[in-house]
Amino acid sequence: MNRNIDLGIFISRVAIGFTMLVYGVNKLVHGIGFITGMLRDLGLPSFLSYGVYLGEIVAPVLIIIGFRTRVAGLVFALNCLTAIVLAQRENLFRINDFGGWALELLVIYMLMGVCYWFTGAGKYAVSTSNRWD
Repeated sequence: MNRNIDLGIFISRVAIGFTMLVYGVNKLVHGIGFITGMLRDLGLPSFLSYGVYLGEIVAPVLIIIGFRTRVAGLVFALNCLTAIVLAQRENLFRINDFGGWALELLVIYMLMGVCYWFTGAGKYAVSTSNRWD
């Protein structure tokens, strides 16, 4: 069987981008007040909470369509790292009820963002000729 790395990258872009986009849409519908509160508690400016829209809506859409995927992957990964630092620190060494690492999904998202930084979108993408694709 022939390998098709570009198709594999495309399928992962859709799977990872879509599932994170659901989180972003949820924040559009229900608001980001809890993020604002966490930032305030840490003495950080509350306007930074709007960055979640970049990481959970804009970046996933760019990843899915394959436009500036390398940059979108980096933004996506930084969003996940921020979520770990702000909201999930206590789960760093915790096992969930099913025996898996409590942070596994968030870390998978973060590492896939890093992968897109290195691989780009592949050939099945809206844009493939820019160095940030």
